[in-house]
Amino acid sequence: MKALSEIKQYLRLDKFPHIWCSGCGHGIILQSFIRAVLDLEVDRDKLVVVSGIGCSSRAVGYLDFDTLHTAHGRSVAFATGIKMAKPEFTVVALVGDGDVSAIGGNHLIHAARRNIDITVVVFNNYNYGMTGGQNSPTTPIDDCTSTTQYGNMEKPFDICVLAEAAGATYVSRSTTYHAVGLPKLIADGIAHHGFSLIEVITGCPTYYGRMNKMDNGVKMLEWQRDHAINLKQYQTLSEEEKKGKFVIGLIHLAEETEYTDEYLKIIKKAQSPTS
Repeated sequence: MKALSEIKQYLRLDKFPHIWCSGCGHGIILQSFIRAVLDLEVDRDKLVVVSGIGCSSRAVGYLDFDTLHTAHGRSVAFATGIKMAKPEFTVVALVGDGDVSAIGGNHLIHAARRNIDITVVVFNNYNYGMTGGQNSPTTPIDDCTSTTQYGNMEKPFDICVLAEAAGATYVSRSTTYHAVGLPKLIADGIAHHGFSLIEVITGCPTYYGRMNKMDNGVKMLEWQRDHAINLKQYQTLSEEEKKGKFVIGLIHLAEETEYTDEYLKIIKKAQSPTS
């Protein structure tokens, strides 16, 4: 485990104390990301971290790297632009579930389709926590939010299934309860040459938790513990037993041509005297 002093060197300490609510899991994801960067020994001068708008987006304000706080849902589009301009850079987007799968959904699926070498870490707390706890595209069916007080009637997105179907070549999921293993999943995603998505189920006790009988961080962590299951175990369950459960760990890994590599080939071809 990395020492606290090592983690602090990557934080803008003048921005603390943080503004996340008590029991919010976002801080666990933030430190897991920093641990992944440390483990990989990523050059901080060649690392760019992008966010959109939402509770998750505050993470970039605390990170002492080159960071961009962009418009709602546009983080993946900005990350794509950075990677195209600087393909040698490591580019990571820290995003919320509503941010990336609603208004940002098109950017997400097309970045995955292109298999561009960026890493997207999704902070999934099942609602729009920053603006009052409205339901998001990932809110579980029948769960309550400020805009679904009698229960959500819409079937939610499985972000990992969506990303894989769109063409992502690395997909994994964890929770803030499983904090010990989370840095490795993020590190593996960053190290993978292609589009990577890591979904992290995190707690929002202030809104989502309070409206679903989990009004503190401990209850939300216990819920994650009781509903998460690894892929091998999940595959042994009956359809009835799978209800309410979700898979954690590595979900999908493939090797495909990467977008900026192919784009550089086109540039060289265009510049060739024989073209």
